[in-house]
Amino acid sequence: MNKFVRQAQELQAKLAKAQEELGELTVEASSGGGAVKVVIDGKQKIRSVTISPEVVNAEDTEMLQDLVLTAVNEAINKSQELATSRLGNLTNGLKIPGLF
Repeated sequence: MNKFVRQAQELQAKLAKAQEELGELTVEASSGGGAVKVVIDGKQKIRSVTISPEVVNAEDTEMLQDLVLTAVNEAINKSQELATSRLGNLTNGLKIPGLF
């Protein structure tokens, strides 16, 4: 087996391990001063959404929707940054389709 093939196989194994680890790592984002919290893993799967009772108001659902949207988008951004930093170290910044 030539050196290039062996290196590619080693990189593939490292990437697979890193992707598996991303599924176990989580980040948290919040909005409204912590009124809405979202926990998401490194594979962009939302693990939990917590909403403080004081922001639940039947008269103002629009505000709650905005808080949830803000927290979810921030959580996704943090998760993508986590994935990029973990996988980017292995690929030396090379963008490999399907990894990020």
